[in-house]
Amino acid sequence: MSNVATQPKSLPAAPPMHMPLLGVTSAGQAAAADYVADFFQRSMIFLDILRRCGNQQAEMTSRPVNAVLIYDYEVILRGTNLPRPVNYALVRVLPPKGTVVDMTRRPMVVIDPRAGQGPGIGGFKPVSEIGQAFKAGHPVYFIGFAADPVEGQTIEDIAHAHTVFLETVIELHPDAEGKPFLIGNCQAGWHGIMAACMRSDLVGPVMIAGAPLSYWGGVRGRNPMRYTGGLLGGTWMARLMSDLGGGIFDGAWLISNFNNLNPANTLWTKQYAVWSDPETEQDRYLKFEQWWGAFVRLRGEELQYMVDNLFVGNKLSTAQIVIKDGIRLDIRDIKSPILCFCSKGDNITPPPQALDWILDNYDSVDEIRRHGQTLIYCLNETVGILPFSSARRSRPRSIRSSSITWT
Repeated sequence: MSNVATQPKSLPAAPPMHMPLLGVTSAGQAAAADYVADFFQRSMIFLDILRRCGNQQAEMTSRPVNAVLIYDYEVILRGTNLPRPVNYALVRVLPPKGTVVDMTRRPMVVIDPRAGQGPGIGGFKPVSEIGQAFKAGHPVYFIGFAADPVEGQTIEDIAHAHTVFLETVIELHPDAEGKPFLIGNCQAGWHGIMAACMRSDLVGPVMIAGAPLSYWGGVRGRNPMRYTGGLLGGTWMARLMSDLGGGIFDGAWLISNFNNLNPANTLWTKQYAVWSDPETEQDRYLKFEQWWGAFVRLRGEELQYMVDNLFVGNKLSTAQIVIKDGIRLDIRDIKSPILCFCSKGDNITPPPQALDWILDNYDSVDEIRRHGQTLIYCLNETVGILPFSSARRSRPRSIRSSSITWT
């Protein structure tokens, strides 16, 4: 027997890095590791953005006035001090440093929509209605509201308050070149129109952006919100939600309606955009959600008035509303120019609901002329909900020379 130690057999050499190992190259393994790391990092950043979003929503909804207005302002007149008190207020927006305002120019008055969220969307970024008004040197006023309604306030009381606010602005600018330029976004558009019908002598040009005025208008097979009332049986749900809230309707239900218009965007697309590019999207997402998720409340009577007279009754565009002061609200009584912005990409106020009030009131362009009115509309093909979008790339068309048809 040999006394020489048996040498262990040498192990096979490791495969070269370029050779397949379990069917995956080293480059593939590195790519997979990078993908997992990237997925984990994005997910952690995304969850942190959601955490910040939840914190800011809790902070916003804890305020009595949860405005997202980025400009400083001073309160001019509180609606709670009016003979018919409401939860609205008129404020003067203070121009940013370096902005020159000409007090002889027509004052701009922006009414913010109370359609579930808090005020401020008309001026929550520099490129906004307020920002553009300051850029042109106009004094700017803003009509906002508190989160909770005043006991007993009505829709007509709010419209009346708007007329008092407009009177106040006119008194503050006796040397102005004209009456206030009134801007109403979304829900505030029809509120501004109501005020202008009540006191047409108080307004200069009226601009309504994404504002529903012709509630039955639509195109067959599109814009599902038109069918909701019929499918669900009318107005009973609005009354039920108000009764369950002890006479108060939570604006979160309205936002839920808007979200349900496009569940794919609500549940996936909006979130995925942030996850896929958090560094770029987080600021935009947080700023928008700060407003979108800051819910306010309405009185049940207010919502019932809106449903009975506007969204189901369709009485505003057809001059069937007679307020308790005995005034019939007739859009044809407004002699100042009316500028209407709308978009085919706006699924909350599609173009027929924004524009068909013109067809409801006039048979022809000649009839518009006989009433001494100027109606201008601007139709965009793609931009989204107009109160928080820009339609500056659209080409305005005058209703004096164009008719409106929907196919």
